[in-house]
Amino acid sequence: MIGARLLLAALLAAPAADPSGSIEIAVTGVRTAEGRVHVDICPEAHFLKEDCPWSGEAPARIGATVVVVRGVPPGRYAAQGFHDRNGNGTVDRNLIGIPTEGIGFSNDAKIRLGPPKFADAAFDHGPGDQRIAFRLRHMAG
Repeated sequence: MIGARLLLAALLAAPAADPSGSIEIAVTGVRTAEGRVHVDICPEAHFLKEDCPWSGEAPARIGATVVVVRGVPPGRYAAQGFHDRNGNGTVDRNLIGIPTEGIGFSNDAKIRLGPPKFADAAFDHGPGDQRIAFRLRHMAG
C-alpha cells in the first residue's frame, strides 16, 4: 500500500510531457540569397497581423529555404512568410501597397485581390514535429 502511494505521488509530481513540437517549413520561390526568410505560425486571432506567437527565420537560399519554428503546441494554425531581402523585419510595399518582397502562406493559399482567408491557409498541428511547405509569390518587384 505504501509502495502504491509512493508511486502515485511520484507520478503526480513528475512534469507533464510537453506536447509542443517544431514545424519545419520549406519555403520555395526564393529568388536571391539576400536577407532572410521569415515565417510566422499564427492562430486565427493573429493571422495577417504582426504579433503571431511563434516565428522563425533562416538565411535566404536561392530556390528553397528551410525555416524551423520551435515550441508550437498542438492546434489549428496558418503560416505566413516573406523574403526579407533588406533585413528591415517587415514586408516592403510599393506606393499602392503591393508587396515588393515575396510573400506566401501555408497550403499555398491563393493571393487574389488581397490576402487569403485563414481557412484557406489553416492546417492542424498535433503533438511533436511536423513539416509543411509553401511557395513565395512575387506580386511586384
